[in-house]
Amino acid sequence: MKTRAGKPKRRSDCPISCALDIVGDKWSLLIVRDIVLRGKASYGKFLKSAEHIATNILANRLALLEGAGIVKKTLNEEDKRKDIYALTTKGIDLLPMLLEMSIWSAKYDPKTGASREFISQARKDRERLIKQIKSDIKRGKFQFQE
Repeated sequence: MKTRAGKPKRRSDCPISCALDIVGDKWSLLIVRDIVLRGKASYGKFLKSAEHIATNILANRLALLEGAGIVKKTLNEEDKRKDIYALTTKGIDLLPMLLEMSIWSAKYDPKTGASREFISQARKDRERLIKQIKSDIKRGKFQFQE
């Protein structure tokens, strides 16, 4: 549901509901995951994710995330026909939630793809891991594959 200005309409003032209005669908969080944990930054690379997002859904979610200030789109300096997507500070601040979801999934899903090392780091010293990932993002280094 959208307002006349094209912004998502708030269902309530509940903080969980407000967050879900922006990142509450499967695809938005997977795009954020791909950027923050896998270093993906282009439309084509998002399309190659294992979950096989449809092109129309990807375009919609990228626009939604950009409008919400979660991602920013810039022109690819190497190929001016393409855009590059990066997380804003607001987007990077979703990292603790992604880590908690990964920990929860590893606890209850024995077939999860999360590496034991990654989950162990997230459980033992979550704050240190967050700082390390944020530092890696700033340097353009993406060593984490959850």
